[in-house]
Amino acid sequence: MTKDYRRLSQAALEARKMAYAPYSKFRVGAALLGKSGKIYTACNIENSSFNLTICAERVALFKAISEGEKDFAAIAIASDSDHYTSPCGACRQVINELAGNIPCIMVDKHGKYIVRKLNFLLPIAFTKNNLK
Repeated sequence: MTKDYRRLSQAALEARKMAYAPYSKFRVGAALLGKSGKIYTACNIENSSFNLTICAERVALFKAISEGEKDFAAIAIASDSDHYTSPCGACRQVINELAGNIPCIMVDKHGKYIVRKLNFLLPIAFTKNNLK
């Protein structure tokens, strides 16, 4: 899996170059690996009405699902930061529901990464089971 993690990290770093982040200047790229082997890349897209901004992780998930992918193996998140880029709380919730407890590869701008399963990042998550 380490080979896949490196490949996803590089794809996320490349995807961040397409980010539209004129307000925060915080460019983020994501690369989502479907169990089919296909990689879905995405970037964050900001809007002057900040509530309408969308994170790279959610774009990647929505893109994959809209193309028929339903099962995922891992997601990588990268930015221009010297620190590892972790998914925000909203993205953690969406990843939880749409992809489950997948490995999250958090990448710094130099390509170094750490891996944590989603349940580590979002313990005791709110799920569809809470709605019963």
